[in-house]
Amino acid sequence: MTGLRERQKADRTSRILSAATRLFRETGYGAIRIEDIAQAAEVSVGTLYNYFANKGDLLLAIVSMEVEEVVAAGKTVVANPPRDIGQALATLIGGYYDHSLHYLSKEMWRTAMAISIEAPGTPFSIRYTELDATLARQVCELIRRLQALGYARADVDAVAIGQLVFNNLNQMFTEFVKQDAMPMEALHAATARQNAPLADYLTRR
Repeated sequence: MTGLRERQKADRTSRILSAATRLFRETGYGAIRIEDIAQAAEVSVGTLYNYFANKGDLLLAIVSMEVEEVVAAGKTVVANPPRDIGQALATLIGGYYDHSLHYLSKEMWRTAMAISIEAPGTPFSIRYTELDATLARQVCELIRRLQALGYARADVDAVAIGQLVFNNLNQMFTEFVKQDAMPMEALHAATARQNAPLADYLTRR
C-alpha cells in the first residue's frame, strides 16, 4: 500500500506541475489562479494545497525541476570536458542556457527572480539561492576537473574562477530574460566572447 500511495502522490504532483507550467507559459503567472491549475490537473483545490501552499511554491518547484535536470546533464560535461577550456565552459554553460526555457518562459523567470529579491528571507527565496549555489558549485567543479586533467593552470583558485564565471553567466542570463526580443544565440555569443580572455588565461602553456 505504501508503494501505491507514493506512486499516486508522484502522479498528482506531476499533473499539478505539468498543468501549472502550461498555464503559466500560455496565460502568464499573474493571470492564473490556483483554481485554474487544480482544474487543469484534475485535482481538487484542497488536494493542490496539500502539495503547494501558493503559486510561488509551484513556480519554485518548476525552477527546481529545471536546475536539477541541468545539473544532472552537467555532470557528464564535468566528468569528460573538452580539452579546450573555452569550449568546456561553453558546453557546460550552453547546457544551462539551452534548457532554461524548457519549462519556464522568460516571464516566469522574471517573476521567480523578483520574488527572490523582494522577500529574501522566505523559504522560496532561500531555496532559489540554494539552487543558484548548486549551479555555481558545478562550474567550480568543472574548473577543478580541467586542472586535474592538466588542461588548466594549477596555480589558480578554481573556486574563485568558477564563481567569477558563474556570476557572469547569471548576470547575462538575467539580461536575457529581461529582454523578450533577445535570442538565445545572442546570449551564447556574448557569454563566449566574455569568457574567451579568461579561458586563454587559464589554459596551461
